[in-house]
Amino acid sequence: MTIEERTGRLTILIDPRKKAVFDYLCAIEDQKPSQVVRRLMREYIEDKLGHPWKPGDSIEDALRGTSLEEPLKTAVLQR
Repeated sequence: MTIEERTGRLTILIDPRKKAVFDYLCAIEDQKPSQVVRRLMREYIEDKLGHPWKPGDSIEDALRGTSLEEPLKTAVLQR
């Protein structure tokens, strides 16, 4: 299995109280918040794709054969 690159950055603004609860819950599970966010993102992607996420796949490979493939082609053609 390909190891994921972890060079992309995602910055979000959230309510400080929600962050405090999230950090606390992560600590109870002995996980870093970034680990949990990556897991949640992977689960979201797999739910939308309908198949397991493969880190080495391009966006085109990941979407191939799904209902999301055609909107991607349309978006690329409009650029």
